[in-house]
Amino acid sequence: MIHVIQPVEFIARAKDAPVVDVRSPGEFLQGHVPGAFSIPLFDDPERAVIGTLYVKSGKPDAILKGLDISLSKIEQYLEMAGETGPKGMMLLHCWRGGLRSTLMAEVFSRAGFEVAILAGGYKAYRQYIRACLGLPARIIVLGGNTGSGKTELLHLMSAMGEQVIDLEMLACHKGSVFGAMGQPPQPTNEQFENNLFDRWQQLDHSRPVWVEDESRMIGKVTLPDPVVEHITRGILIRVEPDNGIRNQRLVAEYSCFDKPLLADAIRKISEKLGGARTTEALEALETGRFDVVAGIVLAYYDKAYEHSVSRRRNRDIHDIRISGSDMDADAQRIMDFYRKLF
Repeated sequence: MIHVIQPVEFIARAKDAPVVDVRSPGEFLQGHVPGAFSIPLFDDPERAVIGTLYVKSGKPDAILKGLDISLSKIEQYLEMAGETGPKGMMLLHCWRGGLRSTLMAEVFSRAGFEVAILAGGYKAYRQYIRACLGLPARIIVLGGNTGSGKTELLHLMSAMGEQVIDLEMLACHKGSVFGAMGQPPQPTNEQFENNLFDRWQQLDHSRPVWVEDESRMIGKVTLPDPVVEHITRGILIRVEPDNGIRNQRLVAEYSCFDKPLLADAIRKISEKLGGARTTEALEALETGRFDVVAGIVLAYYDKAYEHSVSRRRNRDIHDIRISGSDMDADAQRIMDFYRKLF
């Protein structure tokens, strides 16, 4: 049996049923529903051949070529479908919910699957999730200068029951010129948004949602406009540990990386640091004086952060001193501080 369902139902059912993406491997790599299985009707070269034929000879010839290719691969499709789990409900989509979805749905339906096709395809899914990210939410932004331990604090708060979205984890980047170090490759921007929504839709939006104060760009990925709006309009709770603690944290986090890698990162901000400070930082790095390097870098990032805070649309900013050493106590203090405010 084959059904056609809207994005909201598709996403709800995806919690229990496998999602099958029948677009080409290249389309899938660019961005896909988190957790989806790729069972492409056509591989990338086949899709290119059909696209060229459509332009040169018209739709009927392109359809016939597509049928010729796909009919010879039915056994392969069914073998891959078996890897998604026992026969039951299968959620299926192509780009726009057109011929590719229809053909594959017919194959899997005849093999005993109950198939639900996403109306409007992956394109409709993308439109839907971007709209959802813009819906009202109680966003609390945890801010503070570089080295304040914001990410660690958010993880501790999550373990204590708060709702947290770790944007840097989703972006596979810590947000500075040093942020790619020790991280896996960043997702495409499209996949980052899909992964962000996947986390977003798991939360109870009647309760506060905590995020770290981020700029629009996290490495090479860009936050969706609705999320940027949430951050710039959200309440900002800014933590303030001692500078010595911040310096120690940076040294502990980055001194393990190769010096040439660190030097390249320093050179990327040389224009902002100035020639003298860049030279001083590079010389300190070469001689292993990581605390000096950290101090120079922190001075630069402190100025950049103050500038970004000054541009916030919401001036509802609250500062709180933390120890920076007892992170569990600091996390609890932040949560208590927020509750007293509201």
